[in-house]
Amino acid sequence: MTASSDDGNAPQDPARRDFLGTVTAAVATAGAVAACWPFISSMNPSTDVLAEANTEVDLSGIAAGQMQTVAWQGKPIFILHRTPDEITAMAASNGGKDPQPDGQRVKNPQWLVVIALCTHMGCIPNKNSEGWLCPCHGSVYDNSGRILSGPAPRNLDIPPYTFATADKIVIGKS
Repeated sequence: MTASSDDGNAPQDPARRDFLGTVTAAVATAGAVAACWPFISSMNPSTDVLAEANTEVDLSGIAAGQMQTVAWQGKPIFILHRTPDEITAMAASNGGKDPQPDGQRVKNPQWLVVIALCTHMGCIPNKNSEGWLCPCHGSVYDNSGRILSGPAPRNLDIPPYTFATADKIVIGKS
């Protein structure tokens, strides 16, 4: 018997083998992406979170000296329509423990917009004529949301907001 040079195991076309390897890798990559897509998609914010991303507030119903509380991203927001006397008093001081000029805390002197959570333990302060008092540990804030006394380390936080019109604000990033 003579030996044949073609035993059936030798590759016939190396270019075909390279092509099949490339196609197999591409299909495997597409399969991995398809398998991971639900997991990646689950990281997007849900529709109820997106709905609370921005909150529009009509200011026309808030009289001078009154305050309205609204919700933004699950947090209470105080919107205070300040009187001319309050504006003058707040412009004359820089606060207490965390000094900050009133002009840096408001976009329009008539309107103060702050996140209504005490910066000490996250309690909701109560409004009084001088500002706010946190009932849990006694932190006192003025009518600009600046900490005057108590254990709170800093002023009430200011959410991102813009005036859409003279009597309407949008709280949240736009």
